[in-house]
Amino acid sequence: MEKKPVMMIVDDEEMHRAVLAQFFQAEYELLEATNGRDVMALLAEKRVDVILLDLVMPGMDGFALLAALKRDERLAAIPVIVTTAGSERAAEVRAMEMGAADFITKPYHPAIVCCRVKNVMARMENEWRKLEQAARERQILEMRHHIEVDALTGIYNRETFYEKTVELLQQNSGMRYNLLYFDINCFKIINDLFHVETGNLILKTAGTYFKTITEGIGLAGHMEADHFAVCMPDDMLDIDILLEGIDNAIFSLGIKNNILFYAGIYSVDDVLLPVDQMCDRAHMALNTIKGRYKTRYAYYDEKMRETLLEEQMMLREMEFALSEGQFCVYYQPVYSIKAGRAVSAEALVRWQHPAAGLIPPVRFVPLFERNGFVVRLDRFAWEDVCRMLSSRIRAGLPVVPVSVNVSRLNFYDSDFCDTVVSLLKKYDLDPSLLRLEITESAYTDNPTQLMNVLKKLQSLGLKILMDDFGSGYSSLNMLRNLAVDILKIDMSFVRDLENSQRAPAILRRVVEMAHDLRMGIVVEGVETKAQLDFLSSIGCDKIQGYYFAKPMPQKDFLARIEKEAER
Repeated sequence: MEKKPVMMIVDDEEMHRAVLAQFFQAEYELLEATNGRDVMALLAEKRVDVILLDLVMPGMDGFALLAALKRDERLAAIPVIVTTAGSERAAEVRAMEMGAADFITKPYHPAIVCCRVKNVMARMENEWRKLEQAARERQILEMRHHIEVDALTGIYNRETFYEKTVELLQQNSGMRYNLLYFDINCFKIINDLFHVETGNLILKTAGTYFKTITEGIGLAGHMEADHFAVCMPDDMLDIDILLEGIDNAIFSLGIKNNILFYAGIYSVDDVLLPVDQMCDRAHMALNTIKGRYKTRYAYYDEKMRETLLEEQMMLREMEFALSEGQFCVYYQPVYSIKAGRAVSAEALVRWQHPAAGLIPPVRFVPLFERNGFVVRLDRFAWEDVCRMLSSRIRAGLPVVPVSVNVSRLNFYDSDFCDTVVSLLKKYDLDPSLLRLEITESAYTDNPTQLMNVLKKLQSLGLKILMDDFGSGYSSLNMLRNLAVDILKIDMSFVRDLENSQRAPAILRRVVEMAHDLRMGIVVEGVETKAQLDFLSSIGCDKIQGYYFAKPMPQKDFLARIEKEAER
């Protein structure tokens, strides 16, 4: 049964209370009081929905009660209808000014009294509904704000930025827009050098700046980490001024480090293109200037579009290509200058596409690192190498140790070590025949985990090579903390040997350091006799590069080592 609303009738005359009670006893639960003090005592214990109040009472009269109700936030919303004698117009006006909802006059006319109470209750119900609706709307807005806005930067998150950009472009179809994608140079270093709070302060400042410059004309979003996106009209974009503004905003923080934003720009020429793909195009333009200090922005162009189409093709066909055997392993020998023959090799994956021809790894490996497919590709290569070595050994044919590349994503897999060990057992291989090449990025992502995994693998007899040593900012730090067996010196050192006075000196010291640490050395990218002679003179014996051999198919590599074994 539905609970009745509660009415309180306040009058010092019992007869007046009885008359009013007769009018409302069917619709209301009734309470009675004879003065204001009794009312306040009852209200402390009972919930009341409406009060019928006689103004003239002993002790605390109706006016004093109205004032008391108004002072109490909990009670101020209760509608009060005052009862007066017909001649008390001044009292009625005063009561209404003090917050009374309406008045009824004595003697009471049943129809008029009931009508006035219903009207007041209907108005209050309407007001409550408005308040509830407003509260619901506020709650929805707060929820929407929480869902749509990035908590750290105060601007749209990625998904909301996509949605709002679609709306913006549709609503302004006659206007040309640019979509800009930003990131910060070496933001990881900033987080390493300073506290995370400093990095967060930079991101918050950037969010405030981007929100300010797009207010009323465009949109700003925080994509992830140190990546931001902005959509704004073409005729309002001056990229040089925009970058100068963000530089000034960050500079004002007083952080003693050169923090620079770089931008890729896509001029929106197809409003029907999904916004995430617009961001991909702007991001692609941004990637073309990575590592360039002076060039701060780049526009997406048709050449980048061709690259994007190729990437989409590779992503679409990668699973089929792996199952159909389109991926194959090439081998690039590592030569000993003293021995004059190949003493090891590096396994490199190539994609033999039926239509596009031979696709080099530089075109597909970075893409597969981003989507995680590189882990499966790595393991395909490891097994192919183990299979080849095993078959050669069973046939009594010559073999050399082969190093395989290990993408940093493998170190997030708790089964990584078990996978390597199971391959060695499956093909009955001595661990010395399979070597693992890691890059600096694997170390910088999770050094502790990497060190634990590599120590376990080394304890099983596997050799670890650090690939591209010297190409990153923390190579020496990595070498200090991580015990590797062989350094593969980046080809950039060799390339600069003949044109730089510093490169030979640095390379000489690196070789001395490696010898002191009892590490092996392989120098990559050797192409000329002059380079070879210099490396030999400073104690480098193991060489990999076009001077001796390019990467080659398995059959050509095997034929080469067989021929060299006969000498």
